[in-house]
Amino acid sequence: MFERYNWNLPGGEAIPKHPKATMRFFPICPSFGGWSYLVSVPVGGSRYPVELVELDGRVKTLHPGIHGGILARRDQEHHMEALEKHEIGTFDVVVVNLYPFYAKVSSSSGISFEDGIENIDIGGPAMIRAAAKNHRDVLVVVDSEDYPDLLEFLRGDSDDQQFRRKLAWKAFQHVASYDSAVSEWLWKQTVGDKFPPSLTVPLSLKDQLRYGENPHQKAAVYADKSLSEVNAGGIATVIQHHGKEMSYNNYLDADAAWNCVCDFNKPTCVVVKHTNPCGVASRNDIIEAYRLAVKADPVSAFGGIVAFNVEVDEALAKDIREFRSPTDGETRMFYEIVVAPKYTAKGLEVLRGKSKTLRILEASKNNKGKLSLRQIGGGWLAQDSDDLTPEDIQFNVMSDKTPQENELNDAQFAWLCVKHVKSNAIVIAKNNCMLGMGSGQPNRLESLRIAMRKAGDEVKGAALASDAFFPFAWNDAVEEACQSGVSVIAEPGGSIRDKDAVECCNKYGVSLVFTNVRHFRH
Repeated sequence: MFERYNWNLPGGEAIPKHPKATMRFFPICPSFGGWSYLVSVPVGGSRYPVELVELDGRVKTLHPGIHGGILARRDQEHHMEALEKHEIGTFDVVVVNLYPFYAKVSSSSGISFEDGIENIDIGGPAMIRAAAKNHRDVLVVVDSEDYPDLLEFLRGDSDDQQFRRKLAWKAFQHVASYDSAVSEWLWKQTVGDKFPPSLTVPLSLKDQLRYGENPHQKAAVYADKSLSEVNAGGIATVIQHHGKEMSYNNYLDADAAWNCVCDFNKPTCVVVKHTNPCGVASRNDIIEAYRLAVKADPVSAFGGIVAFNVEVDEALAKDIREFRSPTDGETRMFYEIVVAPKYTAKGLEVLRGKSKTLRILEASKNNKGKLSLRQIGGGWLAQDSDDLTPEDIQFNVMSDKTPQENELNDAQFAWLCVKHVKSNAIVIAKNNCMLGMGSGQPNRLESLRIAMRKAGDEVKGAALASDAFFPFAWNDAVEEACQSGVSVIAEPGGSIRDKDAVECCNKYGVSLVFTNVRHFRH
């Protein structure tokens, strides 16, 4: 008769007793204040046929007495004869918790290179891989969430190979993610270049989504478990306080709104529709900023995403809940999402009363310097994130007229807005408020005309920003902008016809500044 045990793993997880277990539990990996265990139904003989050479714990599980018992195939007679000859027992279940490498190297307190190396588990992954390979005979568990299913399986009479395969898949995936963290960390400790010759991105399923961009497409959202993403913020890490489940398009729009609003230093509201900011305003009074952002394009704002870079309190929440559309003064504004860095208790209570479906998200600001990945057919594109703000660049005056301080401020605000608009992009702004934008047109002239139409009469004295240079000036976008009454134009420059743009602005008395920074967004 075999003994029955309670046992604990390094994370504090416990396996309860169960009535049909005929197993022994052998502690083999004492380390970091905890133990790893092997579970065995032995065929008899010595558990440890040869004395272990530990080398400070580095090789205590790298032993034929362990790996032989894991890897031996029960249906191969010569395997079983070899085990019996060397008095090695078989293992039916392997449960391993790896050294906490990920937690150690991502700790805010930091870790030395030597300590990082010592936290790389060798024996654990080896046992996991061995058990996963021989999953037909050996159950392998790497996640405490699987303990109940494991016990249920052991209580049953059938041998479900699909269950065994699922555990094996999870084991290999677990080791692959572990190794990717080691690889990422070691690359940064040696070369440090942002683009290594080989790159593995560990992803963890966050949610199954109702559908993708369209109802006929299946979809899911994954969290990036790269070391570079630890505490790095972003929409994938939001806390949802209220509302319907997030959809694929909700994530895209919320990401666009949050990335845009976080670029501004002053209290700011951004309204996004189909990933384009259709309203942006900065004010010391955040309620005023909210109303101005909606006013920029109330038709587009309806059903959009509203983002704030400051706390949503009770007063702001009431205005979000009750504000009427500027188009008719009667229709209460409807939104899919409100996203902010935090909410007061009263603010949350009020917002929850606006709609049962309104998604209320609490997000952390994205860290700068991230690697931006984008999938193309058969591969991925990688680039630095576009983190530049007006404080990082020079606005060089190219025209005879020098912009006044308020005009230059307007140009900087418009330039920061246009960075987040799909190319070809034009933004018209004044007094820290977007008045109109044109996006996604195949030619810059059409984007300009859309932006001017939305701005209306307010275009006079406003600033205009373009995400890229103007290829033509006369009888084209630059001259039409000057004729509309804008006071200053901000663009990257770099066209072979830059001289025409300068001369056109000089003719109409408009200031022209070059940023030498392009902001394409595709």
